[in-house]
Amino acid sequence: MRRRDFLAGVSATGLLAACGSKTAPPLPPGTLSGPNDTLGHRLRQHDFPAPGETRRTTVAIVGGGIGGLSAAWKLARAGGDDFLLLEMETEAGGNSRAGKNQVSAHPLGAHYLPLPPREARATRQLLAELGVLQGDPDAAHPTYDEKYLCHAPQERLYTNGYWQDGLWPTLGVPKAERAQYIRFQEFVAELRQQRDTAGRRAFALPLALSGRDPKLLALDRITLRDWLLREGYTAPGVHWLTDYACRDDYGTSAVQTSAWAGLHYFACRDGEGQVLTAPEGNAWLARGLARAAAGRIQPDALVFRVEQGKRESICDVYLAAENRSIRIVARELIWAAPLFLIPHVFAVPRPEWLAGIRGAEYAPWVVANLTLSAAPETRAGYPLAWDNVLHDSAALGYVVATHQQLRYAPGPTVITWYRALHEESASHQRRLLQSRDAWAEEILADLSRPHPEIRELTTCVDIHRHAHAMIRPLPGRLWSGARKVFERGRAGIQFAHADVSGLSLFEEANFRGVLAAERTLSRLGVSYASSL
Repeated sequence: MRRRDFLAGVSATGLLAACGSKTAPPLPPGTLSGPNDTLGHRLRQHDFPAPGETRRTTVAIVGGGIGGLSAAWKLARAGGDDFLLLEMETEAGGNSRAGKNQVSAHPLGAHYLPLPPREARATRQLLAELGVLQGDPDAAHPTYDEKYLCHAPQERLYTNGYWQDGLWPTLGVPKAERAQYIRFQEFVAELRQQRDTAGRRAFALPLALSGRDPKLLALDRITLRDWLLREGYTAPGVHWLTDYACRDDYGTSAVQTSAWAGLHYFACRDGEGQVLTAPEGNAWLARGLARAAAGRIQPDALVFRVEQGKRESICDVYLAAENRSIRIVARELIWAAPLFLIPHVFAVPRPEWLAGIRGAEYAPWVVANLTLSAAPETRAGYPLAWDNVLHDSAALGYVVATHQQLRYAPGPTVITWYRALHEESASHQRRLLQSRDAWAEEILADLSRPHPEIRELTTCVDIHRHAHAMIRPLPGRLWSGARKVFERGRAGIQFAHADVSGLSLFEEANFRGVLAAERTLSRLGVSYASSL
């Protein structure tokens, strides 16, 4: 069902209620927030004041998401202090920022980190520095602080009017279809062990360390759905779960997602299934990275023009809070902002850059935080799981911000509802992000199926929108060569955003940021111990 049809149904339901004896309760209050699109859209007009001040720095980092923060973290770890990170928003963190109300902190985007595999060395080093990973970061199976390991019950699926543990649909599923579940799981287990002739894992995280078996790389040219059908997977449960996985990690359905990317979701980790999380989602990771760059992050700073010279880069920066512009002259530049901004910012974007981003699409997302006077019922008397997924829903379900309490406590809570707008075109979906009330109605209607009492329990609905949340791994985007120009970088500029990988994952952004920083340190002649 398309969203416009769903909203029409919601409106009709409200009209019928108004005609009956019982009036529908009013919508709970709340806010509509998101990245500063008003400021960002000024890049189209370039109506900024001329720079009135010039500053110099050795390294300028443009963009304060996980990629930019990771670059700053690595520079600081190597002893470098002459860098400046420029971030358009009031706080760095990108998709890993958080909010907080009187009940709990809560995520505004990414809300968990699966236990990172050994290849994600930089991420493991960060976790060790933050005291979450205990012991040797390079150990096969390190110990993690139980405070951050997701408490049980971890995930639950609502299907056919009942809650079941785990996300594979099992209630009422015939034996023949379950056999396909087993066949898919066994195939994924084989992929996790597969190596190419150079000893690289078939599907590694970060992606750059993956094997180069041509047969597997060819999977990037077809969709995951087409691959499933080609391999004889017809069970609705297999199609549902793989589609859910693509929407969850990539904001894109299995009909749109590269088969290589879809299988990467299942095969790139060790299969332990545990995740690290906190009430504020991944904001604790972003803030941990940001502490290394304390005093060198400039918020409310929109870089609106970049000109590259032979020996330095010039960045013109609008300081929104002060309504003035400054010029930053840097010996080295690390571009950690989304790649789609390059044509709007660089004075002379290189033709190969424009070719590299041609055809790229970005998935819009909606993240809603509902403050509840009490936890909703599960009808079976179970406590809520951390991750609660609705099988017959266009949304991704919700997580419980207060789940990490050491004991289940009754009383008010905050749940975070997620929806990737994967239907129709991304530009059309972005136009649907303007109305808080329409989204609040859709969210409450979606959650009322497992929780009929949800409207009465909800005291506030705060909606956070991401118009360009993540790059989509469409067929041909990962291994066709389009990314190579950004992977290589060039003299004086390195690219550090997860867009360079083509997968919007924490480990990818962390890897890209650290790699850009290490290459920059090498150009500056600064010695360092590699984190990669």
